[in-house]
Amino acid sequence: MTPVTILFLIGLVVVWKTFVVVPQRQATVQERLGKFAGVLQPGFHFLIPFVDRVAYRHEMREQCLDVPSQICITKDNIQVEVDGLVYLRVMDAERASYGIGNYPVASVNLCQTTMRSEVGKLELGQIFSERETLNENIVREVDKASDPWGIKVLRYEIKNITPSAQVVHTLEKQMEAEREKRAEVTLATADKESTITMSEGERQADINLSEGEKQRRINVATGRAQEIKLLSEATAYSIERVAAAIGQPGGSEAVKMQIAEQFIDELGAILQGASISVVPAELANIQGVFEGIARTGDAMKGGVR
Repeated sequence: MTPVTILFLIGLVVVWKTFVVVPQRQATVQERLGKFAGVLQPGFHFLIPFVDRVAYRHEMREQCLDVPSQICITKDNIQVEVDGLVYLRVMDAERASYGIGNYPVASVNLCQTTMRSEVGKLELGQIFSERETLNENIVREVDKASDPWGIKVLRYEIKNITPSAQVVHTLEKQMEAEREKRAEVTLATADKESTITMSEGERQADINLSEGEKQRRINVATGRAQEIKLLSEATAYSIERVAAAIGQPGGSEAVKMQIAEQFIDELGAILQGASISVVPAELANIQGVFEGIARTGDAMKGGVR
């Protein structure tokens, strides 16, 4: 290797160590003689060769880290396998470089321990129903613990919650029993509502019938009262007319004549319909009746003249 080649290579190394280009998505930590000298922002930077160096490079965009599945014990002593995703971002490149050795690994391990602790506070049914609350609790606890590292935990999402096969079988039986219970409750409720509806219908029908019968009786009574009223008025009017007629000349004799005619008619009807001969007990009275009738006729004739 010629001296020129050696000098060329040395120059390349010097240039490599002197000029640094930081991408927009990164934050670069500069050290000078082994000490923290600052954070290089995106752009072109000049370093002192063999004095300054780029110690750490950090991704400033939001990062998604996979949290491996692990076995957790719930509050009701049931084993479940839980995994998830954690979303974080580097907020302080200096603390992310010197506050923790490897913040991605530390964050994942912290999420696992926090998840085990939070799952242990809940029963199996609560884990499924309170998934959002569980995620929020994990984010709060992990963010509080990772603040000295210069990172911000944005959110945590549980991917899968997998109980053991025995627990799954037990849950299936429980769900089947719950469905049967709901079906029985639904049928009982429907039968109850049907019975109530039918009884209310029968009650309303009885009420309608009783109201109809009541109205019918009122109408009949009203009709009878009206009939009696009309009859009484007609009877009173006829009696009044008869009385007025009797008060006229010859009225008394006409009444007696009418009574005699009715007596003869009734007596004839009795004699005609009887199976034995009927003879009046007081023939003298009958003779008196005819004599009275004759006198009445003579009187009426005299009045006509």
